[in-house]
Amino acid sequence: MNLSDTDILEAVKTHGSQRKAADALGVNRRTIERRVARLAARGHAPEHDMTHTVPDGFRVKGVSTLYGEDGTLKAQWVKSQVDPERQREIFVAACEAMVADLPKCEPRKASGEYATGLLTAYPIGDPHIGMRAWAEECGDDWDLAIAERVHCQAMASLVEASPATDKALLVNLGDLFHYDSMAAVTPASGHFLDADGRYAKMIAVGVKIIRQCIETALTKHRSVHVINAPGNHDPTGALWLSVALSHIYEREPRVTVDRNPSVFAYYRFGKTLIGVHHGHSCKPDKLPGVMAADRAKDWGETLHRYWYMGHIHHASMKEYPGVSVESFNTLAVKDAYATAGGWRSRESMQAIYLHREHGEVGRARVSPAMFAEAA
Repeated sequence: MNLSDTDILEAVKTHGSQRKAADALGVNRRTIERRVARLAARGHAPEHDMTHTVPDGFRVKGVSTLYGEDGTLKAQWVKSQVDPERQREIFVAACEAMVADLPKCEPRKASGEYATGLLTAYPIGDPHIGMRAWAEECGDDWDLAIAERVHCQAMASLVEASPATDKALLVNLGDLFHYDSMAAVTPASGHFLDADGRYAKMIAVGVKIIRQCIETALTKHRSVHVINAPGNHDPTGALWLSVALSHIYEREPRVTVDRNPSVFAYYRFGKTLIGVHHGHSCKPDKLPGVMAADRAKDWGETLHRYWYMGHIHHASMKEYPGVSVESFNTLAVKDAYATAGGWRSRESMQAIYLHREHGEVGRARVSPAMFAEAA
């Protein structure tokens, strides 16, 4: 039953309690309690003279009420702020609706022989699609066209160099998109970013890149599993990207997409367990414990455990008891902020080969300079 806020409030007012309202509407009492609590967070609490709600997606930050000498309400000021969780719910729901009628990819038969005992992982470190860099300031140019060319060529080169494994794991390590709204700022701190083009153009290129990476992987592997880690630049972008991809490949059984909204994702392959985290909300030294707690059964049944991270843009690897934690380079160049701050790292992308019984057994690596020479 689709009940409006007005329906809920009228039922509670008419019947005198939330329990009686639930019985009258034929819904669970918990449903009424949750809806009333959400309305209270938006400013509806008549027992406290609060009757002016803020728009959906916002919550009340504070209410100042002026009473007269006779106790009557004279004036009221309602302060609001963005409700991140509710806005995320709205955004994901909107994405579900937007992609529902998109053309679906039809299933294609896998061909050739595949190595069933091997997995190829393709970690993509912080693509920052939508970032703009000026060579005279930053040392290299970067824009949407360059990002598309470099990422698609890197994936094509790595797939060509890799064995025809039965399974492939495509991992967007976060910050696929340089920013997360119509404004080119970081979501949490509001730092202004150098952006190329508008938001709609950025997401069009980003989706095209990921789809091209998936399609390229399908030419070499029987199946492809996709993980999009939420980053600090695109916490909601990663969510709707996974929703969109799952709809696009709904009819293609060879492609699966992880739609878990958590900042931690996992993939099990035989005696190997892989964890994925962008790196912005949890320090590397805490990740071994997170994996052991989140995947206790898998931890006990595996021998080779790896965390793949992005965020810091440079390559590093540290081995902890039972698991190694590794961060990966990005293919993107430095932006003005990184240039001024003195952050420097190489640009590269890798393919990692993992054995079902023995864990990692090999790698391939490419850099953007290889494609510049070939152009």
